[in-house]
Amino acid sequence: MSLLGAGVRRDMEIRRYPVLVYALVSLASLVLQAWLPRIVGRYDWFDLPLVVTIYFALGRRSPIQGTIMGAGMGLFEDALSHHAIGVNGIAKTVVGFLAASVGIRIEVENPFIRLLLTFTLSLLSSTLYFFTYRFLLGLAIDWNWLTELFRAVGNSLIAVVLFSMLDRLQVRE
Repeated sequence: MSLLGAGVRRDMEIRRYPVLVYALVSLASLVLQAWLPRIVGRYDWFDLPLVVTIYFALGRRSPIQGTIMGAGMGLFEDALSHHAIGVNGIAKTVVGFLAASVGIRIEVENPFIRLLLTFTLSLLSSTLYFFTYRFLLGLAIDWNWLTELFRAVGNSLIAVVLFSMLDRLQVRE
C-alpha cells in the first residue's frame, strides 16, 4: 500500500527539459561566470555554474546525473578561469551528488527549502574549494569566510529567481 497519493507521486516525478535548455543554460552560466569578472572587476558574490548544477541535480533526482553535471560544470569553469584544473570540478561534483540525493528524499518545490539548500550547498562548495587548494594542492590562497558567507547568500537569492524561471521551461507530460 502506497503512503503517497497520486497527486504527490506525480509531483515527485523527475523533471524533464529539452536538451537545448540544458545546453544553453549551462553554457550561459559558464560564459557569464568567465566574462563578468572582466567587466565588473572583483566578482565574488555568486557562482552561476554552481546554482545551475544545484537546480538540475535537484530536478533530475539522479545522483549519477548530478555528479556528471557537477563535474562537467566545474571542469569547464576551471578551464575558463585562472584556477587549477579540477578544483571547481571536485567541489561541484560533490555538490551535484548531494543535491540529487537530497532531491530524492525531500520535496524541493518550496522556495524556502530551495533557498536553504542552495545556501548550505554553496557553503559546502566553498569549503571543498578551500580544502582542495590548501591541503591537496598545498597552495596558500586568499580566503575570507565572510566573503564566502556573502557568496552563499548571493547564490541563494539568485537561485530563488533563477529556479522559478527555469521551472517554466520543463516539459509537461
